[in-house]
Amino acid sequence: MQPTVERITQQIEERSKLKRSAYVANALQAAEQGLNSAHGCSNLAHVMAAQSDQQRLIMRQGGAAHIAIVSSYNDMLSAHAPLKHYPDQLKSALYRHGASAQFAAGVPAMCDGITQGTAGMQLSLFSRDLIAQATAIGLSHGVFDGALYLGVCDKIVPGLLIGALHFGHLPAVFVPAGPMSSGLSNPEKAAVRERYAQGQASRDELLEAELAAYHEEGTCTFYGTANSNQMLMEAMGLHVPGSAFASPVSNLRHALTDAAAQMLVDNTRHGSHFLPLAVQLDAKALVNGAVALLASGGSTNHTLHLPAIARAAGYELRWEDLAQLSQVVPLLAHVYPNGVADVNQFHAAGGVAWLFKQLLEAGLMHQDVYTAAGRGLDAYTREPYLQDTKLQWRDVAKESRAASILRPVDAPFAVHSGLHLLAGNLGRAVLKTSAVQEEFWAISAPARVFDCEADALQAYHSGTLSGDLVLVVRFQGPAANGMPELHKLMPILANLQANGQKVALVTDGRLSGASGKVLAAIHLTPEAAKGGVLSRLQDGDIIEIDAKQDLFHVHVKPEELALRSDAQAPSNAPLGYGLQLFAAQRRWVGPADQGASFLVED
Repeated sequence: MQPTVERITQQIEERSKLKRSAYVANALQAAEQGLNSAHGCSNLAHVMAAQSDQQRLIMRQGGAAHIAIVSSYNDMLSAHAPLKHYPDQLKSALYRHGASAQFAAGVPAMCDGITQGTAGMQLSLFSRDLIAQATAIGLSHGVFDGALYLGVCDKIVPGLLIGALHFGHLPAVFVPAGPMSSGLSNPEKAAVRERYAQGQASRDELLEAELAAYHEEGTCTFYGTANSNQMLMEAMGLHVPGSAFASPVSNLRHALTDAAAQMLVDNTRHGSHFLPLAVQLDAKALVNGAVALLASGGSTNHTLHLPAIARAAGYELRWEDLAQLSQVVPLLAHVYPNGVADVNQFHAAGGVAWLFKQLLEAGLMHQDVYTAAGRGLDAYTREPYLQDTKLQWRDVAKESRAASILRPVDAPFAVHSGLHLLAGNLGRAVLKTSAVQEEFWAISAPARVFDCEADALQAYHSGTLSGDLVLVVRFQGPAANGMPELHKLMPILANLQANGQKVALVTDGRLSGASGKVLAAIHLTPEAAKGGVLSRLQDGDIIEIDAKQDLFHVHVKPEELALRSDAQAPSNAPLGYGLQLFAAQRRWVGPADQGASFLVED
């Protein structure tokens, strides 16, 4: 193993020893209780009331696995629309393996693309923990031997996994759907957005570009949080190998979905080897996920999700762990926004299997882990294919099929993955440089301070964002308004930068995996609503950011900062979005560097 990767894994295990051992012990005890608990006849009658005669027969006889299906299907989200027919397909596949299944729960799933720039985005991050709770409700009936989790996008997969880990006594397999076919390229789409922000493109032209980019069922093709999720699940061994980016309309996808059912049955008490999720997802698996995310230039949203997932598994994963890993994990993939290729082109170039093979051979990922496919991560270094309709796996090519998209460890795009932890008198923030040209990695400029995204946009359209500047948008943290993404700011900042201004963004909000060419210090904690220094910044304060030195500083004397009053968060919450229902979440949510979770646990 690469020494730093080994050391970080050991650090996580050591600092988490007590919580992790308690978590695993509780999970194994729950497994034993579930094996010995007896539901009354009335309970079981309710379970079987709506089932087919075949399902009833299997369930009444006992001795066979009974599987829960938890899905985030809705036809509002293109990425989740393919999941509509998965439950019936999975039930049929499970039946062929002697198992029964029930659709246990549908969990909410919202789209950050649809809610971008609207008040609905304030519910996005909170939806993750709500999905975890909904998952728990679906599994609360206590009659299942394992679970299949159907989800794809941003907060949905992390939410499903957090919920699943609270039922860690059950084996788990995650079932993705895959990306839509390539449409208008992501750089072309971004260019139209930037021209629209300048008033040089009409609304009709913008809509046509967006429709050409997002045009059918499947995930968006850029490497944002949704596709980063699939990379993460694959790296942690929770998928059928090679299922992350297969097309949702292909015969291969159908076969991979069937295989998920078989693998799960094999991992139940009634299968060939019992593998509860609590045992499978250990510190090595978490580090594997982090390394794969870093090497591929994945979403900054996972600096929130990985600590929250780790916590659900009894581990304490810190931003410092990710930052130290980032220094030794090279950037091996150029997928938009880190390059021009989309995920379909990444997949064709060798994709997940080729990337993992490189990382394993360099000692950057742990081979000796449990996965849905069995012991060892090497199964995930082979690519699936169909031979006479039968699912098979084969070795990947030795060389990348496209060196502009995928490179080997000894010739990376960058020796540093691009994820940085900034620290200074402003607090701590996350920054990603993999899509930012090196000439823009440092800035020292006056602050322009705004309390919401809309005010910053208005300032741009009125022509008042002149000269070099650091755009500060505060009261966007989890306790203030749920920590929305602020992608509406990216086109205007890109335009300012293209016009010769030095610009950067500082915020306690989010940008996600689609963050692009402008330097952005995000997830700032302590957030403004919790009395962070951010709440005392004023226009004209000189802010210095240096990604090479991980420097983050406001050049104001400490005594002057101490005398300033904290600004107050805007109180005019938009109506019509149900934001009032989430007051408790805003009150109880934790800080960004601990996962920004409102799930308060002992």
